[in-house]
Parts: sequence; structure tokens; C-alpha cells
Amino acid sequence: MEIEIDTRKSAQENAAEYYEKAKKIKKKIKGLEEAIEKTKKEIKKAKKEEEKEKEKIEILKKRREKNWYERFHWFYTSNGRLAVGGKSASENDIIFKKYMEKNDLFFHADIMGGSVVILKDGINADEQELKETAQFAASYSRAWKMKYATADVYSLKKEQLSKYSQGAYVGKGGIAMKGERIWFRNTKLELRIGVGKETAEVVPNISRRKLDKEITIVPGKEKKERFAKYLSKIFGVHIDELMPIIPPGECSKKK
Repeated sequence: MEIEIDTRKSAQENAAEYYEKAKKIKKKIKGLEEAIEKTKKEIKKAKKEEEKEKEKIEILKKRREKNWYERFHWFYTSNGRLAVGGKSASENDIIFKKYMEKNDLFFHADIMGGSVVILKDGINADEQELKETAQFAASYSRAWKMKYATADVYSLKKEQLSKYSQGAYVGKGGIAMKGERIWFRNTKLELRIGVGKETAEVVPNISRRKLDKEITIVPGKEKKERFAKYLSKIFGVHIDELMPIIPPGECSKKK
């Protein structure tokens, strides 16, 4: 170790100068050690919080026995009636052939490509419930992907529908219709996503039902996966629970 001596100063003066320098260095080292210790504590705290969030998500991810309708698009109306919609042409057929009953109502947006939505016991539903189901059908139609603000939706009874037309079977996803339709013109494409009793849920924006931490979404500019990641952080729900309930296409949070 080399020590520089100022020959212009006495030994005592040089010693005093080095003593002061040593004091300053010692003070800096102490401050650095305190900063390091504080950073370690902050990192430890952040890791604990991260682990808690992971535990919450893992709890929500744990497999539970799902209801039959959870494989489809679904929601409960303000009065507690179940509405179910297909995610594909095959599912549209399944919903119509397997799950639609005499008292149910059929809803579809007036556009090629969209979810067949049935409202269970729809013939006894009130006007509010019908409008909710119409908004649901509009939002899960191709109109969302095309970024329409509104879409026309119609409704029919079971006896007005068939998989046969003029004696021939109608192809996958297609349904033959007859008779007068009930129309819901200029229905807004708006949904609310939030946390329900067990997982993430979606309801039409006009629904009177409230979800925890809910956010209203509309057709927009955000890619579906990116938006799902954004919602996942807010809701504390795994992205796998959100991707199936966000309509196909880009979306945005309603301002």
C-alpha cells in the first residue's frame, strides 16, 4: 500500500489529513452499507408480494367442476335468466340442437358470422332482459371485429327455426328461419368484464348486474392478448380465464 506524503506539511499535518479522509471514507461505507441493507429489505418485500399474487392466481387457476354452459359464451340477466352463445359454427349447432328448448328465445346479430345466443325461458323475460341478450349477441358477432359501434339484432322462437330448408339439411352453423322477427335496432357493442363468484365474467353493459373490479370494453385498438394481460393484472385472474370471454378482434377500455 502506497501513501502519498505532502513534503510541504509536517508529519502531524499529513497524519491529520489522512485521518479526516479515513473518517469520510468510513462514513461513505456506512451509508453504502445502509443503502444496500435497505435495498435488500425492499427486494425481500417485493418478492413476498409477488409470491402472494402468484398464490392468488394459482388458487383461481385450480381446476373446479365447471357448469355445462361455461364452455360457451354466457351470462346471467338482471333477473337471473341464463343466456348462452356459441364460439364457433359447431358450437352454434350444439347450442341450437342440444340446449334450446320450447320456452327459449334465439338471438343473432344481423351480420354474417356471429354467436347464436339462446335466452333460457326467454318467452317469459322482460324487455330489459331481451335488450341485454341482444347486446350480448351483437358484441359476440363479426361486427366487433369490424369495429362497428352498433349492430341490429333479431330474435325468434324455437318453432320458427330448423336445420332443414326445403327438405335439405342446412350446413354447419346455419339455421333456417321463418316468420316475423323481433328486432333490436342499433344495439351498442359494449360489454363489462369483471370478477364474479368464482372467476372472470362478462355481462352486457346495460345489465343491472355488477361485478367486482369491472371494466367496460368496446371495439378498439388493443390486441386481444395484450388487453387480456392488462385485465389479468387488474383482476388477479389468470389470462387463460380472460381470453375466452373477450370478443374476437381488437378492443379498448371505454372512456
